[in-house]
Amino acid sequence: MKAVVFEKGQLLVKDMPAPAPKSGEVLVAIKAAGLNRRDLYTAGRLGNDREALILGSDAVGVVEEVGNGVTNWKVGDEVIINPSLRWYETSDFPPEDFEILSLPDNGTFAEKIAISAEQLEPKPAYLSLEEASVIGISPLTGYRALFTKGQIQAGQTVFIPGAGSGVATFLIQIAKNIGARVIVTSRSEEKRQAALKIGADLAIDTNSDWSKELEEETIDLVIDSVGRATFNRSLAVLKKGGKIVVFGATTEDTVELNLRQFFYAQYTLLGTTMGSREEFRACIEHLEKFNTHPIIDRVFPIEEAQKALDYLKENHQFGKIVLAIS
Repeated sequence: MKAVVFEKGQLLVKDMPAPAPKSGEVLVAIKAAGLNRRDLYTAGRLGNDREALILGSDAVGVVEEVGNGVTNWKVGDEVIINPSLRWYETSDFPPEDFEILSLPDNGTFAEKIAISAEQLEPKPAYLSLEEASVIGISPLTGYRALFTKGQIQAGQTVFIPGAGSGVATFLIQIAKNIGARVIVTSRSEEKRQAALKIGADLAIDTNSDWSKELEEETIDLVIDSVGRATFNRSLAVLKKGGKIVVFGATTEDTVELNLRQFFYAQYTLLGTTMGSREEFRACIEHLEKFNTHPIIDRVFPIEEAQKALDYLKENHQFGKIVLAIS
């Protein structure tokens, strides 16, 4: 089968042995797979001596074979893959055996995957294959950040630095679905306009003076995935007693924090990563209820996987990038 692998320091599209489902597993013929920033970092985590590992965490496909003991899926079912492995019930943090699909096991950038039946969910009927292929890391991360951690309510205002990422586009739509006010930033005028079109109430230039631009706003919640470049700027516009939820650090990981200013303002700082199966199902239910369609920027054929990853690395996208597998 054709697959996108990282092998001994190189990204390759090559033939790999097709997997067979073990007991409790399902063999899925993958139709399309969504890219995530995680796919850019996996190579660095593996080093240059690792044998071929298939990249990718998100995908949509069709059940091709079921292993022994599987009774809840049948051949022909259209399914999406939950990349949050072995985290079933919602909790403050994941269980010890939690992992994200594609490291250390083979992922979704391939024509087939054998995976636990517990990690599959029905494909929402209203979504295209390309749209369904990105229902994974991004919406799950955003849903948990907004609701489980941020506890956003209708009428509150959420501030999201960086409008173009896949998570950000889901955050905008989900927050607007429940009646929140949404403010985003971007250096790109094109991305600011795109954010407004999908529901953002205000989109400001990342390079502007945020405190001045937002002096008339009351920011209840900040969701920040940028890191050092935006963390303290975000705190400066957050209302006293407000929450900041962090799920990533696309710039530097380490930030300087004035503790006295922080505790006097009674801020709440929360970290989050991915989410449970319970949250994943709630997220899918939310998207279906509001007929929310993922924002797809571009679709690349699997043969152009390197081009797709370069496009993601250079932050050209507004929304999600998809690999067409078959």
